[in-house]
Amino acid sequence: MAYIYKKVIGGKPYYYLRVSKRVKNKNITKDIAYLGDDVAKILARLENLPAQYKAEIRNSFRHIKNFVDSHYYLDKVKEQNIKSDLYINRELLENVEAIKLHFNKYFLKQNIATIRETYKNFIIEFAYNTTSLEGNTITLKEAEKLLKENLAPKEKTMREIFDLQNTEKVFFHLLDTGHEINHKLIIEIHDMLMENIDVRKGYRAHEVRVFKSHFDSSPVMYIKIDMDLLLKWYNKYKNKLHPLVLGVMFHHKFERIHPFSDGNGRAGRMILNHILMRNGYPPLIIKKQNRSEYLKQLAKADKSESNGIDVKYYGGLVNYAANEFVDSYWNNFNI
Repeated sequence: MAYIYKKVIGGKPYYYLRVSKRVKNKNITKDIAYLGDDVAKILARLENLPAQYKAEIRNSFRHIKNFVDSHYYLDKVKEQNIKSDLYINRELLENVEAIKLHFNKYFLKQNIATIRETYKNFIIEFAYNTTSLEGNTITLKEAEKLLKENLAPKEKTMREIFDLQNTEKVFFHLLDTGHEINHKLIIEIHDMLMENIDVRKGYRAHEVRVFKSHFDSSPVMYIKIDMDLLLKWYNKYKNKLHPLVLGVMFHHKFERIHPFSDGNGRAGRMILNHILMRNGYPPLIIKKQNRSEYLKQLAKADKSESNGIDVKYYGGLVNYAANEFVDSYWNNFNI
């Protein structure tokens, strides 16, 4: 495997092409080429390396390109000396802003068909993960065949199939419309997610118990009031909090109200991404494999006041989401 190795000497970066191989049960690493001190020139330098390295570079090219582009845009952000954020640690914040810069300066400048195709690939992974978090058993490979080729997986329920198809439909609907967040949009998002799954429309008209939760959901008679207060909170802070912080907090507060009979988690994660995209950031994926940490950080945030923004309750959840944001971006949008 070939990859870029960065060595910092006296505060200055130097880049090398390094190869790692498994030899007799041992990992052997070797620097095979010096690539200079300018990350923007690495890909051009790779073109001029001897032919003997071409195969390994080709096999690892996507990983190498992600390294080069992420570091290039990260350097651009560091030059801007952006304002620190109370909720996101500095290094992570710079990576988040590097992604926003790449997303707007590079990705959104691509051909519209390429952009659409990339979103299509993203939504397969997003739909698989967001529905799996709620117990859907369709695999990632089955999700790809379903959403790309309309091939329904065998021995899966129609509910599970509609779950993924509805997720895709809602994502592109929000992408194409970009509406502001209000009662109408929230209910519309939920209704579309639950199409052919649950006939109950609008805010719930009965009490619910959220199993394994550390909070009591809003009593039915207070749902509309609590959602009014959440939207008032959103409008108060939408220009004060970083969009990722805003979206994560909204998602948590929405889940604690639990305004619908079913589908609250899926609706909340969709709204989180809608908030990000309305503010010029790409969407993120909260992965099934990190479910325990996700629930752990949500539980910590449950100790906050309903309209609170205290970092001691939200810092962990925000940084968790920021890590998911960074982790899910480069493999999906660096085309």
